[in-house]
Amino acid sequence: MTADLARGALPLRPDLVGLEPYGAPQLDVPHLLNVNENPYAPAPDVVADIAAAVGEAASGLNRYPDRDFESLRADLAAYLRVESGVELATAQVWAANGSNEIMLHVLQAFGGPGRTVLSFAPTYSMYPEYARDTFTGWVAGRRAEDFGLDADVARAAIAEHAPSVVLLASPNNPTGTALPAETVLAVLDAAAAVPGGCVVVVDEAYGEFRRAGTPSALELLADHPHLAVSRTMSKAFGLAGARVGYLAAAPALVDALRVVRLPYHLSAVTQAVARAALRHAPALMAQVGSLRDERDALVVWLRARGLTVAESDANFVLFGLFDDRHAIWQGLLDRGVLIREVGPDGWLRVSVGTPQDMVAFQDALVEVAGL
Repeated sequence: MTADLARGALPLRPDLVGLEPYGAPQLDVPHLLNVNENPYAPAPDVVADIAAAVGEAASGLNRYPDRDFESLRADLAAYLRVESGVELATAQVWAANGSNEIMLHVLQAFGGPGRTVLSFAPTYSMYPEYARDTFTGWVAGRRAEDFGLDADVARAAIAEHAPSVVLLASPNNPTGTALPAETVLAVLDAAAAVPGGCVVVVDEAYGEFRRAGTPSALELLADHPHLAVSRTMSKAFGLAGARVGYLAAAPALVDALRVVRLPYHLSAVTQAVARAALRHAPALMAQVGSLRDERDALVVWLRARGLTVAESDANFVLFGLFDDRHAIWQGLLDRGVLIREVGPDGWLRVSVGTPQDMVAFQDALVEVAGL
């Protein structure tokens, strides 16, 4: 925050005075394992297809893009049909500039002054910022010691606070914990009793990395019109730089998001990039399998060295416990490995990278932590 803003030289909202913008460190080191990116760049054939699609879109950039991007929505529905076995109509899918904008659309439509959004900590640190930016009250209940969510705790919190939106990250960030279908159903049942209605959003940004047998909340959509399931192309597809997030829900819920979106919010270039990548979904999903294997091997390795590791269905692992986690983080950084100092005290989070990244991380951790 600049000195001018701190002195009130600009009419900044009082609730924003002194705040710093969100952001993880962006440093030039050999092993970037701090923001849960896919470590594999798009293959040459994917790059060529994307470049051709962008070139075609560029010839029409004098015109506004398709503001309802129905072709992209149809492609996303087709992808989810294969990935999760759930049949969706085009009208049930929405997209935006990253899942961040998806969440903002949800709170613009269903939050606001006098309303509350409820989640359960520890969870994604941007959730309270979405609430702040839409003038929605923020309430955070607590997850269990193993970072799961007790159904009775969730029911009690919903009954007490009567939220208009409940946000459930599954797999959860920063813990990697996935929620069983029974827990999501308990939340949906409790939300159905909230006077005036309540939307439940299951944030599956890391859904493609879930272990075999872990269900997707997409399977619950048909029977729950107040449920929305958010996904992203940043992680499994390796398109963090493209900024494409999307959501599946009942058509009426999607239509509510269309009311609050900015005009032509999804550029023609973004639409072209996303559709081209979706044409290569099978090849990209093959990389997901190798990252799952790396994650599971990392969990075994960390536990074998006496560390506590949260169960993970994501492309990252939360581990600890350290008396001085910052010293561990700094020691790794000094050795060219950047991870994330996030989550409850004593814990650190490492993204799953290439086999070479994992060896570098393990070697550095052994040296720094004396394992």
